[in-house]
Amino acid sequence: MCGFVGFLNTPAAADPNTVVKAMADRIIHRGPDDADYYVDEDISLGFRRLSIIDLEGGRQPILNEDGTKVLTFNGEIYNFQSLREDLLKKGHVFKTRTDSETILHGYEEYGKEILQKLRGMFAFVIWDREKKELFGARDIFGIKPFTTTRKTGSSSSAARSRVSSPTPASRRNWTRRRSPSTSPTNISPTRTPFSKMCTSSPGAAASPTRTASSPWSATTRC
Repeated sequence: MCGFVGFLNTPAAADPNTVVKAMADRIIHRGPDDADYYVDEDISLGFRRLSIIDLEGGRQPILNEDGTKVLTFNGEIYNFQSLREDLLKKGHVFKTRTDSETILHGYEEYGKEILQKLRGMFAFVIWDREKKELFGARDIFGIKPFTTTRKTGSSSSAARSRVSSPTPASRRNWTRRRSPSTSPTNISPTRTPFSKMCTSSPGAAASPTRTASSPWSATTRC
């Protein structure tokens, strides 16, 4: 099953290491076999693993050869073996035999167009340290969950809606107010029971970016 969590670091996140570990602990039921984390000056990512493919070498978050890109991924890519062979021919060097690493190298080779080549169920984020760009996507059928929350200057994501509450940008406030948009016959597919939290639409892809002169901004919103 597996699951990942993460957030874009801001001054409000005084101790990103502690926060991301607390978030990952909330989804230990999704990944009881292993946990690992990636934290730099801009982003914090956590992963809980249920070991299925490449039991010894499939830890996440996983980095590319030069450490400039990092991936967290939940799901299964059915055609990863053929994609892997293609990427090997193009000169990419693999450290594992996992489908997750295929996404990472595929992104290096094809950019966001890798989504056109993936066949499977998935939710993932890729952080590009050089471009300061975060790219996230969800499979077209919405099989794998992908929830986000946003506050001015910050953003966090998770593979389950319940886990984002430990972040400084979100609190576990249930949305109790009824309105036409929340009635049983007219429920928004992106809403969750939590305030300021939404789930990405099936097939959605988003890319928040950050520069030295501007705060985080997103090209798409759920």
